[in-house]
Amino acid sequence: MATQSDPQLTTYRDKRDPTRTPEPFGRIHIPPTGQLFVVQQHHASHLHFDLRLEVGGVLKSWAVPKGPSDDPGDKRFAVETEDHPLDYADFEGEIPAGNYGAGQVIVWDRGRYRMLEDFSAGFKRGKLLFELFGYKLKGIWTLVRLKSKDSTGREWLLIKERDSYASDQGVTFSDESVLSGQLVSEHKAGGSGTQKRLRRQLKSVSAARVKTFKRVNTRPMLAAAASDAHNRKGWLWELKYDGYRIVASKTAGEIKLLTRNGYDLADRFPEICQVLSHLPYDDLIMDGELVINDAGGRPNFHLMQTRARTRSSQLIGRAAIEQPATYYAFDLLYVAGTDLRDATLPERKKLLELVVPRYGAIVFSAHVADQGVATYEAAREMGIEGVVGKRAASRYQHGRSQDWVKVRNSRSTEFIVIGWSGDNTELASLSSLALAEYRGDKLAYVGHVGSGLSQHLRQEFERRLRSLTRKTCPIKPAPTTRKTTRWVTPRIVVEVAYTEYTPFGHLRHPSLLRIRDDKTPAECQSLFDAVDDTQVSVVPADVKVTVTNPDKIFFPEPGFTKADLVRYYRGIAPWMLPDLERRPLVLTRYPDGVTGKSFYQRDIPDYVPDWIQRETLWSSSTDSEVQYFIARSAEDLAYLANMGTIPIHLWHSTTEDLEHPDWCVIDLDPKLAPFDDVITLALAIGELADQIGLPAYPKTSGASGLHVLLPLGRQLTHDQSQTLGELLARVLVERYPEIATITRTVRARGKKVYVDYLQNGHGRLIAAPYAARAEAAGSVSMPLRWHEVNRGLRPARYHIGNAVRRMQRLGTDPLRDVLQKSPDLLRALEQLAALLA
Repeated sequence: MATQSDPQLTTYRDKRDPTRTPEPFGRIHIPPTGQLFVVQQHHASHLHFDLRLEVGGVLKSWAVPKGPSDDPGDKRFAVETEDHPLDYADFEGEIPAGNYGAGQVIVWDRGRYRMLEDFSAGFKRGKLLFELFGYKLKGIWTLVRLKSKDSTGREWLLIKERDSYASDQGVTFSDESVLSGQLVSEHKAGGSGTQKRLRRQLKSVSAARVKTFKRVNTRPMLAAAASDAHNRKGWLWELKYDGYRIVASKTAGEIKLLTRNGYDLADRFPEICQVLSHLPYDDLIMDGELVINDAGGRPNFHLMQTRARTRSSQLIGRAAIEQPATYYAFDLLYVAGTDLRDATLPERKKLLELVVPRYGAIVFSAHVADQGVATYEAAREMGIEGVVGKRAASRYQHGRSQDWVKVRNSRSTEFIVIGWSGDNTELASLSSLALAEYRGDKLAYVGHVGSGLSQHLRQEFERRLRSLTRKTCPIKPAPTTRKTTRWVTPRIVVEVAYTEYTPFGHLRHPSLLRIRDDKTPAECQSLFDAVDDTQVSVVPADVKVTVTNPDKIFFPEPGFTKADLVRYYRGIAPWMLPDLERRPLVLTRYPDGVTGKSFYQRDIPDYVPDWIQRETLWSSSTDSEVQYFIARSAEDLAYLANMGTIPIHLWHSTTEDLEHPDWCVIDLDPKLAPFDDVITLALAIGELADQIGLPAYPKTSGASGLHVLLPLGRQLTHDQSQTLGELLARVLVERYPEIATITRTVRARGKKVYVDYLQNGHGRLIAAPYAARAEAAGSVSMPLRWHEVNRGLRPARYHIGNAVRRMQRLGTDPLRDVLQKSPDLLRALEQLAALLA
């Protein structure tokens, strides 16, 4: 982390006087993640763009005179400049005349990035390959250092790699800020251009419907429930997002994000507050829905709830970059001294669209006029929670109104009654039913349902349940519920409507429909994580991948060929495939072997045969669908190898539960440190894990490092897993300060082993167990038994020529328990915290 005395920022500070410029000077309020990027448009002596990538606690910076181009044929000149502090990523404003870089600055784009190759190695050789997940810039990019006798070493070219975001015609990017929505020229005018447009639009609103704002009322307008959408004239239809209803305000310089219950969540969502603070209006009140999208691009209430409960400022700061929230603004109550609540909805929304930036964390929620049925069908197909219909002529009135109606997208199926809850032990007080379903041959609890329980149904259940009462729960172990539950023998079947399953397999928004006497409990088989067979390709029984160019040398030292690589992946499949099951894969392809050029691939090309399974996930950071490879058979692995795939990287979580990883990984990266120190630290992690009651399993990671995996049993989120990894890493560094460090930059590590816990996170990758590595010796990422972690261990000992024989000799996978154990994490975290106290 950069500090006031960090030598990396000496040049930056030497050029600036903190008493004369509003630019930040390293007062960091953005926790380092290694993932932040920003592009700022800077109108100094000339207009140019500044690309900045977070590396080692600072922003490595390049001035790009003509700005980025998404045309791979456009090689944009870029000049390396001084490192900037992390908080410069938020800077937008005017640098006064007489100062270095005097002029106007806006945040043109901002988001997350991922290095596709090691930064230090790439910087040294003059080629940096990275992927951007911004509001404007997306996909893979390269910075290439120019080499000539006249170059200073600071001249580079910024080039868009050819991928789904590239365009040979070159798209013209919007020039508005993603924070303020302003052009850089409008900052020079103090935002007057934006404000003039707003004032002109305000004049078009009927004066009789506008009055001076006097008092803030933060109670939102609520929609009445409706069973169906309609196509009546004079109604606007919007998507209903599954998140937190929030009234966002900026009044008297104070920013608030108020829930329906009046709780302020501003400190939990700095990415939203950041935009509000930059909008060029002194006072502003909007209504909308705050959501976090899942990997499929759909709002995920569980993710939103987890984020809203987070208290740690460090975790909040990381989440704002790694998995940012989006605020869908759908109404404008007040702006520029004007109360708009009596204006019509189209008038309010027209003003809102002008106020909200076209790109960024606050998004204008669009609508469709009159076509409620089609909008509902579109929401249902997208898996969105439902739609909201609003009478166009309606005024904004606090509280519930029939002028707004909500229609939920729900489904229904049958469940088994296993218990009931009420105010007391008498069945007459029954208020909800405990439900279960069969998952395989075992009953699984899915939650309680109280909605839809009419007086008639209560009386019917009171009669039926009386004879079924039992003392113990029919599910072992009994589920933990928030309600006191009286258990019954599972014989009654009911039909229940619901919107979706939560990641834990419980029903969201259940509503009781009826008793199903025509169904038996055995018929209540789960739809949770069920796979639609019509959507899944099947590997043909007779498929056999033909190896092209089988004699091409892929690994020069032992002379292993492409055919050897394919043969290896076929042979290791029985041990490797269980670790890959339902897990998104990312490939690094070497068409000419490890000595040739390589490229990174996560999106399945069109030419890949249908029998290779795909998993389509929505990337909110790239605003696109990505079709990931899923490997299920030896021939799948053979096909990937025949494509020139050497390393196979995988997610920490599966498509069954993308938000909860199966393991936490500690990556021991030696770089210049001796491998014996890696061994020492690996054994120390094993001892530490044993001390706090956590199982731990080692494997080689590549040419020189080791991974230690700790099973989580899907009990933690990705952020929580990273926190666990950080705590373990800090204990390790505290015990072995002379050989271990958590400093990320290679230069600052010296000859210490880097204890990397940042490999944990949503969408982060590690080398798959048994995956071949891009090393000349053809080594593989080999799972180990703890007695094999000793001074004689050398990762290159295990390679594609002998790894299959080793596993045949062992018989069992040393990592198998990683996917099967579910340790007591609460107890382990308590003991770990005690060690740090």
